[in-house]
Amino acid sequence: MAKLKDSNLPKNGHSLTKIRLDKWLWACRFYKTRAIAKQAIEGGKVHYDSIKPKTGKIINVGDKVKLRQGFDEKTVIIVELSDIRKNATFAQTLYQETEESVIKRQEITQMRKLSAPATQGKPDKKQRRQIHRFKTGE
Repeated sequence: MAKLKDSNLPKNGHSLTKIRLDKWLWACRFYKTRAIAKQAIEGGKVHYDSIKPKTGKIINVGDKVKLRQGFDEKTVIIVELSDIRKNATFAQTLYQETEESVIKRQEITQMRKLSAPATQGKPDKKQRRQIHRFKTGE
């Protein structure tokens, strides 16, 4: 008897209706490894529908995920489920970032750039002599 092939099933045979949150974050390329995604979830950097989830939380299409990556905080809506990590263009089709999130990220980035101190670089020879004199008490 021949087995029927279902085009909706990935090669590993798992149904695409049930995906763990850490696996989806990894497939979306928010985190480089599943272990890092797991640490982010356990560390409270990821919120699923405004609650702090567990690593194995089963996610659904249409739900909101709020996550932090360094200084950036993103709010995304789950568009598609996948447990396969592919290229970045495919990963971007799995979610949609909200407009409020994009605007807020841009504002925070702009504020961070404006508040960064202007550095002058390395001290020149004269400034090094002055620093040396100051430190030695001459």
